[in-house]
Parts: sequence; structure tokens; C-alpha cells
Amino acid sequence: MQMNKINAVILAGDNKKEELLEGVTNKALMQIKGKPMVQFVVDALRDSGCIDKISIVGPVEELKAHLGDKVDHYCEGRDHLFDNVSAGMEPFSKDTAVLLVTSDIPMITGVMVADFVSRCREIGADLCYPIIEKQLNEQHFPGVERTYVKLKEGTYTGGNIIYLNPQAFDRCAEFARKLIDYRKKPWKTGRLLGLKFLVGLFVGMLTIPDIEERFSELLDIKASAIVTPYPEIGNDVDKPSDVEMVSNYFEKIAF
Repeated sequence: MQMNKINAVILAGDNKKEELLEGVTNKALMQIKGKPMVQFVVDALRDSGCIDKISIVGPVEELKAHLGDKVDHYCEGRDHLFDNVSAGMEPFSKDTAVLLVTSDIPMITGVMVADFVSRCREIGADLCYPIIEKQLNEQHFPGVERTYVKLKEGTYTGGNIIYLNPQAFDRCAEFARKLIDYRKKPWKTGRLLGLKFLVGLFVGMLTIPDIEERFSELLDIKASAIVTPYPEIGNDVDKPSDVEMVSNYFEKIAF
């Protein structure tokens, strides 16, 4: 592997297809502009110039039929998101940095990937997570529903790409698994993060460094938030209105 490149893991194990298109066995394989959605992600990683090998987690035979040798490692999807991440990173367990990407962000490009990786490298953290300003996101994608968090610096939403040190993964494994399990149970999430932290978050009194410090403490790693200028990183495809958003986006940039 070239010194200036890192490896990447694509998470494509999501079967949420009921609200999208009939006949699609996996959301990642939904057709957009004549090709499966996940291929846009693979192409962006390849075009970035900063990705070496790619591992993908999901329905292996179906993904292989569409992607072939565009991907280096195929891993069968597990039942738990955490286990999918772990399986996808297995070929790169000795690396000091890996890029995790979901398969449902077809508007992402190589320039966006390269910019995010560059910003992460400058920080030098074990985990880097992208955040997007609300005003910027609504400017590019008016009317799109997103979950936002108000901080002292502004109001932000999260992205669907993570820069992670696999060697730090084991240290935060137990907490990360619980955080995933409790993501729809606010009272349990509160017990994990602490009442004081949650209150500060609720009233908008926390800063970005406050959040970085808290998660670094809880995960026993150095965590950092990366403010990205590309809202495409944060807009995934989960429902019919998202499909329409993506279609409109590609029509717009075609002119």
C-alpha cells in the first residue's frame, strides 16, 4: 500500500428496502442512473486518489455480481452493525487508519472523500466524524429532513463516513456496541453519556470541544469532529423522498 493511501470499508448490509423499490433485495443495490447505489460510493473512493484497498460488508454474491473486482475484499453481512464494522475491518486490522463509509450516500465524490481524509490526517485522532452546518445543508438540500444538534458554534447534522484507527477499535468496542444498541432508547443512552452532558446538549450549551472531550473519555480514544463543507456526505437514501432528492441533484449538476 502506498504511504499516502489508506484502506476503506463500505457497509452495505442494510436490508431496509420496503419503502424504496419493490424487487430490491438490498438497499445498496437500488438502481440510480442505471447503476446500483453502492457503485457511486465505490467510484468516489477510487476517484479520491487516497484509497488503496476496499472491503465491503453485505450480501456477497449479489454485490460481487455488480461490483466484481472493483472491490478487494467481500464479507458476508452480520446481524449487528457493530459486527459488520468489525468484519469489514478484519483485512485491515494492522492499519493505523481506515475509512468507514455507508453504501447509501450516492452523491459523494472523490473530491469530497479526499478532503475529509486530508482534514482527518491533520487532526491525527483515532476517530474522526464529519459534521455539517444546518444552514449549508439546507442551502444545498432545501426541505430535506435531518436530525440536528444545536451547539455554541452553530447547529449541525452528522455524516455517513468515519475515519478510524482499527488498533483503537478494541478499546472502544464495548461502549460502541452499547451506543448502537441504545440509539433508539434515550434513557439508556443518557445513562451512558451522563445526565450533565445530555442536559448541556439539550439546551445548546455545549461546544464542539466539549463533545470531543466527552467521547474521547468514554471511548478511551482521541475523538474529533470534522466540520465538512460537503453536505452530500450527510444525506443518505432511506425513503422515497430521498430518492427524489438524489434524482434532482444529479439532474441539476448535469447542466
